[in-house]
Amino acid sequence: MKQTITWLGHGSWRMTTRQGTIIYLDPWISDNPACPITLDDIDRADLVCVTHGHSDHLGNAIEIVKATGATLVTLPEVAAYCSRHGIPYDENGGCVHTGGSIVQKDVTIHAVFALHSSDIMGIEYATDNQVMPGSGACGMILTPRDGVSVYFAGDTGVFGDMALIGRLYQPEIAVLPVGGKYTMGVREAAVAMELLGSRVLIPGHYDTFPSQTADIGELTRQVAARCPDVQVVALKPGASYDV
Repeated sequence: MKQTITWLGHGSWRMTTRQGTIIYLDPWISDNPACPITLDDIDRADLVCVTHGHSDHLGNAIEIVKATGATLVTLPEVAAYCSRHGIPYDENGGCVHTGGSIVQKDVTIHAVFALHSSDIMGIEYATDNQVMPGSGACGMILTPRDGVSVYFAGDTGVFGDMALIGRLYQPEIAVLPVGGKYTMGVREAAVAMELLGSRVLIPGHYDTFPSQTADIGELTRQVAARCPDVQVVALKPGASYDV
């Protein structure tokens, strides 16, 4: 079986390991105008990773965990919020904080810094615009036991310690936001690749809304100018990259 990364639109992803473990990351499905699937299409998940509590990243994580029995992997504060909605806190050891690491199934997950804010915009936000106190945000390095290490940055700006992330974890693939406005844009993503030293860039978090667009041609040019050996893999929502 191949390790695959599938873009579900915006900042939502699915990764399948060579052992068959299915991982959803920041699964905003129901109200995501760029998502090509529905919740009814998700009949199995082993892990659901949430990088922070904003509504477009916490998304439908609670529903998916309840429906599939998946383990929720997230920051302690987000896990505490989810415990109010029927997901036992740290069930199956899924809590991890920035700088920490856990092993779930055949995957080691490292939580790393992200330059982003995050109160929790969950069920209460959807019903009456109530924002709950939250935590920071994180990125996650997913390293399958017999596969390729992938850096899912979540929402972040570029920061100098991406070089440290590259040195510590050596992710071969970087999944970075490029839409600008709420995250880094094209120019910053090119610098991030230079810092990380990864060999493949998969861009996300763009072309969902008119305010968050990206010129992928310009991204490719800027990456080539800084790190010519890097491959830019721009997926359409629903498309997959076989590692």
